[in-house]
Amino acid sequence: MDDDYRLDVPASFDDSDDEDGQVHPIARRLFSGATAAEVFEKARRWVSEHDVFLIDVSWNWSHDEPEPFWLSVYFRFEFDEDEDEGTPAGA
Repeated sequence: MDDDYRLDVPASFDDSDDEDGQVHPIARRLFSGATAAEVFEKARRWVSEHDVFLIDVSWNWSHDEPEPFWLSVYFRFEFDEDEDEGTPAGA
């Protein structure tokens, strides 16, 4: 995976005792297409190629655009149990 697209969290980072909320490192990937089927196929292909855990999705449609269908995929990187959690699996 390209280092420019990797989310790194220091092993020493811990906000579990924060009363106002916690930071959860997540990433977002946008997929667009001329049809809904095209968008979902792009997303399916990308997810199958990367070791990620899907958190949420968001669907949008834009009027009068060449690629009016948009899918936002929110995810976090999966970690191998033997690896440091600051390094995404497969990185």
